[in-house]
Amino acid sequence: MRKHKGSVFRFALAALAALPLALLQACSPAATDQAVTTGVVKQLGSYQSTEHGVLIELPQQQTQLLRLEVMSDRIIRVTALPHSTLSAVANSLMVTAKPQGKFSLEQQGEQLLLKTSQLTAVVSLVDGAVHFIDKNGQVTLAEAKREFGPVTKDPVQAAADSYALQQQWNKDTDEGFFGLGQHQNGQVNYAGEHVELTTHNLVISIPLVVSTRNYGVLWDNASITQFGDTKGAQPFFDHFKLFDANGNPGGLTAEYYDGDKLLLSRIEQGPNYQYLANNNVREFPFPKELGELKQPRVVWKGSISTAQAGMHKFRLYNSGYAKLSIGGKLLLDRWRMNWNPWYHMTQAEFSADVAQNIELEWDSQGGYVFLEHSKPLPKDEQYSLTFASESGKAIDYYYIAGDKADDIISGYRSLTGKAVLLPKWVYGFWQSRERYTNQQQLVDVVKEYRKRKIPLDNIVLDWSYWPQDAWGSHKFDLKHFPDPKKMVDEVHALNANIMISVWPKFYASTDNYKELDAKGYMLSNNVEKEKNLDWIGPGYLNGFYDPYPKESQQIFWRQIAENLNVLGIDAWWLDASEPDMHSNLSISKRKENMTPLSIGSGTAYFNSYGLANAEGVYLGERQTDPDKRAFILTRSGFAGQQRAGAAIWSGDIVPRWSNLKEQIAAGIGVGLAGMPNWTFDIGGFTPEDKYRWKKDGSAVGHYSGLQPEDQGPWQELNLRWFQFGAFVPIFRSHGQNPYREIYNLADEGSEVYNSLVYYTKLRYQLLPYIYSEAGKMHLTDNTLMRGLVMDFPADKTAINLNDQYMFGPAFLVSPVYEYQARNRALYLPQGADWYDFYSGEKLSGGQHIQAAAPLEKMPLYVKAGSIVPTGEDIQFVNDKPDAPITLNIYTGANGHYSLYNDDGRSYDYEKGKYSTIELSYDDAKGILTIGKRQGEFDGMQQKISMNIRWIGAAEGMAKSLTGPITQTIEYSGDELVVSR
Repeated sequence: MRKHKGSVFRFALAALAALPLALLQACSPAATDQAVTTGVVKQLGSYQSTEHGVLIELPQQQTQLLRLEVMSDRIIRVTALPHSTLSAVANSLMVTAKPQGKFSLEQQGEQLLLKTSQLTAVVSLVDGAVHFIDKNGQVTLAEAKREFGPVTKDPVQAAADSYALQQQWNKDTDEGFFGLGQHQNGQVNYAGEHVELTTHNLVISIPLVVSTRNYGVLWDNASITQFGDTKGAQPFFDHFKLFDANGNPGGLTAEYYDGDKLLLSRIEQGPNYQYLANNNVREFPFPKELGELKQPRVVWKGSISTAQAGMHKFRLYNSGYAKLSIGGKLLLDRWRMNWNPWYHMTQAEFSADVAQNIELEWDSQGGYVFLEHSKPLPKDEQYSLTFASESGKAIDYYYIAGDKADDIISGYRSLTGKAVLLPKWVYGFWQSRERYTNQQQLVDVVKEYRKRKIPLDNIVLDWSYWPQDAWGSHKFDLKHFPDPKKMVDEVHALNANIMISVWPKFYASTDNYKELDAKGYMLSNNVEKEKNLDWIGPGYLNGFYDPYPKESQQIFWRQIAENLNVLGIDAWWLDASEPDMHSNLSISKRKENMTPLSIGSGTAYFNSYGLANAEGVYLGERQTDPDKRAFILTRSGFAGQQRAGAAIWSGDIVPRWSNLKEQIAAGIGVGLAGMPNWTFDIGGFTPEDKYRWKKDGSAVGHYSGLQPEDQGPWQELNLRWFQFGAFVPIFRSHGQNPYREIYNLADEGSEVYNSLVYYTKLRYQLLPYIYSEAGKMHLTDNTLMRGLVMDFPADKTAINLNDQYMFGPAFLVSPVYEYQARNRALYLPQGADWYDFYSGEKLSGGQHIQAAAPLEKMPLYVKAGSIVPTGEDIQFVNDKPDAPITLNIYTGANGHYSLYNDDGRSYDYEKGKYSTIELSYDDAKGILTIGKRQGEFDGMQQKISMNIRWIGAAEGMAKSLTGPITQTIEYSGDELVVSR
């Protein structure tokens, strides 16, 4: 390797002459301003070419060592350190790829250019700032600020070589930012927004951002990270002047009630009942003078003012019922179950030093409340790309170039691992409940579905199937599950699969805990120091294991395999993998309880536990059952999760319309962050008490157990959620009582029942389409639930919608999320014509419409030019394997589709054992070309009967896939041409 010393002369770089100078100046003042200053002698950094890139030493700068590595011709890794010890950089948990690819290095004055065939990285040898230029010569990403600071948010002593890290790019940008994982804020385009990348029951953070400038940034850090506002949200009372209900300064008036009886009025800063200290003891308890309360309720009221004018953002953290009003306007009216609070976001405009009324009413129901706030940022700060992480060894990120969003996601997966193809049955319908209390109850549910001829592929056994005092034993309570092998066999005999809940949690009395603890693989603070008891029976000491060491992963899987896998269980539900050691502890206490991990502190690896936990189970099952595709559903995840045979779900959401709507944006964010398989609890997990309990205190099962006035609202919410659920990657009904089986939600023959069955059957008709899309998740890094920015990037209206998305390339999905709505406003993206799926009506894109949404139907449109393969009416995924396939051709534009198939259960597809059939439609000629079949697999159907349906405005034949067949052909694998 050759070491070069930079020369000193004025900034003159022909390759950058045509670039926007304002952007370069805004993004790197140090580099540009110093470069044009005459008479100043600057110390340029030295650089050393390496096999895969370049090392740059900058001894006079805060960044003293900078490394660029070529991962491919489209991906550059940037690593920055405030010292010169490169070996301090931690091994990545998310990235598995190794550097490769051709590049060239060239110094031009004070700039060093690293070039591949697709991009150029330009590094200032003055301060180390990096700019990226695409293949068209445009600056896409330019560093503005890089900072290393002391770690201040680690409750234990941070390692000496750890830093709080911050990187900013593209100040005052007009681009859109997408991805970041699963969040509950209803956001899709994060431009100008703030997001805290953390992990929680409801939140999965994947630090990949996709820009409308056709690049992505993967931020390689596992600690809590702020996107946007680097300071994050702060207690609101730190930012405002407070006035009580009478206008006196110093605090808000707090009124404490028991039900409607006022017990205490006093002046406070505001709500501060956010966390437990340990066990069930609050960090800040209620005032002692209140005594014992049956129905604690608090109202804070008064007014607030600030010297800083602008739009102020608020985050209300609550469980129980909470209403927030500012300036006389009700901004939030939210409820969450008492044990699972989270944030709800809103904003309010303030003029400088002008007070506005504020009122927060909280009916606690034993829950939690806190109010946070973010100040307005200057425009150039607010509209920039920024990550700020609590702890890390180095600033480490990957720049990914592409021509469209799909290219960025493909680049992300090339770094973090290909998406493993899930078993085919996973894309059928799942029935679940919290919980089936005995084995006969579970089997009877499958039998009832088969009796009613409602399709079903998976039944789920949730937690507490083990003896009460043996959590983590992976053994069944034989009183209620006397013969679990028989239960599994009966499910299989009914042509269904069974998934079971497995937690990374162990009671200290179990043999499994003792085995892991003897090896040093238990995170024992919760047992030995905090002594937190869980909420089961009298409460039991419990701990979570450390999933990062390979040996620990192997032990964890072996314990599962010896007790559960031997029974023939088909899939693993890895719950509480945040890890949720004890609910409602502070973030600081959660970090402390996770420490020490084998790889570092709980602070540094806070977001990554779910990845290590899932990957250990996936690798273990692949070794134990190499011919069976593993499948995992996990409540937490991290970048790279897709390589572990895992889907993620949105946690313990609640049955409220607002929560239904928020899942649309959550799923879009997951897809744009590179995770292709995602789901939610259809109907929400824990309902409000009026839905859960009868007047006599017993649990509601069948919907008829509800009060008459609650039956209709309950059914409508579940039906709308179910319609939406049929068009997400994993179609899964789950929740607490009332029971969630279709026949418990509605009576046979009713409008609601018929619609539930209709969408279940429609899902199965669409399986050839859905499974083709799933195959492409692996082959071409496909995404099934697609934010509109992926397919309509030039449509500024479409890309900012947070309540519509594409399901594969054909379907525009617009869920209904308002009570008693019988139509909904939606937007048809421009650049295409659209067919109403149900009526066949054809409409032009680029317009807003009011779409009909009768109770039994969700608005659904199909893009002209789509080729949608569909199947027969079946009862499970592998039912009628030789049934005909129908090709639904939506005319009016040219179209192309690749039909994928394999055996559905093995890993033979990784060896090339799968088939594809390319389908092309020429609209002008009215010709469909069915290409020569490529590839084969064991059990492949050699001859396929194909029905053709031509769908066009003149034909009027859409009719929800029920219109007449135009032609039927026999396909034997050779090319066929079919004319309209």
